[in-house]
Amino acid sequence: MHHVEEHFQSSDVVKDIVIGMSDGLTVPFALAAGLSGAVNSTTIILTAGIAEIIAGSIAMGLGGYLSGKTEIDHYNSELKREYDEVENLPDKEKNEVVEILTHYGLSNGAAENVVEELTHDKNKWVEFMMRFELGLEKPDVNRAKKSAVTIALSYIAGGLIPLSPYYFFKEDTHTALYYSCGVTLVCLFLFGYFKSKATGQPLIVGALKVTAIGALAAAAAFSIAKLFRV
Repeated sequence: MHHVEEHFQSSDVVKDIVIGMSDGLTVPFALAAGLSGAVNSTTIILTAGIAEIIAGSIAMGLGGYLSGKTEIDHYNSELKREYDEVENLPDKEKNEVVEILTHYGLSNGAAENVVEELTHDKNKWVEFMMRFELGLEKPDVNRAKKSAVTIALSYIAGGLIPLSPYYFFKEDTHTALYYSCGVTLVCLFLFGYFKSKATGQPLIVGALKVTAIGALAAAAAFSIAKLFRV
């Protein structure tokens, strides 16, 4: 029978979606709830909410880009250093390969045979050291741009959810707030559920954690706005 590996292959994309969507759902939700406790104008809430979504998506996207760029720069820096060590300190690097292989259970004799074969190809040798000595995988060269776009779009998608009731219930801030709470909490629960499923965490517990964080942030913002309302 043909065996199919069921390992998850898109962890970077999922991580970016989680980062963007979780903040996108939570921050505008808390902002809208807080403003609802301070003003009685859906126009002000929508304007502030949309401005926050635009600013937040840009900031989050830029953060994702810089993170991805840093990862690539770090990998290239270590790659250059590893090539220099293989070129100038080959015996030391060979001993390190033996140590790595014996750590995984190979005998010294078997490890030395592997080293002899592996070190014939300098590129493969360096790739081995990058992966097993430093724990670094070669990043996608487009990782930074993809990360920026994914995080920004996820933030926008998440942020529009808690704001949408304020558009449909323009005359009643309190009704808009109730619907915003209901819709957003449901979305937070579903988001937490699928996030937990993708990452192999307990489904209901993970969903409730995400929901509780969003609800707590909104409740805190609303309470503080009510307390200092002028």
